[in-house]
Amino acid sequence: MKTATKKGPRILRVALFGAEALDLAPHFDPYDNLRLVENNPDVVVSFGGDGTLLGAELQWPGRPKVPILNSRLGHRCIPHPAADVIRSLAEGTLVRNEYAKLECAINPAAPERADPDFTITCLNEINVHMGRINSAVRFRLWINEEPFDGGSEIIGDGFVACTPFGSTAYFNAITHGIFTQGIGVAFKATSHKTNHLVVAEDVEARFLITRGPATLAFDSSPEYLSLEDNDELIVRRHAQSAVILTCGPVRRLHEPF
Repeated sequence: MKTATKKGPRILRVALFGAEALDLAPHFDPYDNLRLVENNPDVVVSFGGDGTLLGAELQWPGRPKVPILNSRLGHRCIPHPAADVIRSLAEGTLVRNEYAKLECAINPAAPERADPDFTITCLNEINVHMGRINSAVRFRLWINEEPFDGGSEIIGDGFVACTPFGSTAYFNAITHGIFTQGIGVAFKATSHKTNHLVVAEDVEARFLITRGPATLAFDSSPEYLSLEDNDELIVRRHAQSAVILTCGPVRRLHEPF
């Protein structure tokens, strides 16, 4: 007669991310079900500020993140002692939250400059800014192939396309507001009568750079992309969401973790 074997707790593979993240390693010693790894983690613990969390999502997209605050600024990081947060991770009591991400397909006018349909993803925002400090960016915008403002050319310092999660960042600096659903687009230092719009999350926004140069940045990535005349950007919701684990439920978008 076979005897049932009692299974132990599931072992979580945990990666640490951040300039001082290795300082957290001793806090994991008491827990047999937490194993520190460098590759293929089940969970990523970021130790820093909001930029560190964004960097962790860029490196390990879709893996659950535990953002522990180790910075003077960190609205999206857990401000509790690291030992308490890691204990909650071991006990399985952290709360799962999912946040929409964006993807941006970049179609250069000159195909030799990049692979066709080169795509980046972001949790916060796509940020396009003028490439020369004394030369404005000109662009046009289509929403689901409907031209914005009759196809008017917009002139300014650039634009931002962001998620609700990212609306507390640059979008808020431009508009002094946030949003909780959809995709936000904000125009930087423009003379256009409208400086932002928020569209449904299933909408596709297409931007055409009519006069560059411009520079594209996304989240906290150290990589920048140069944009030239007639380059096209297509922004839509990404199929995968970001997963962030917190010590308690996050009821409002602007509520700190």
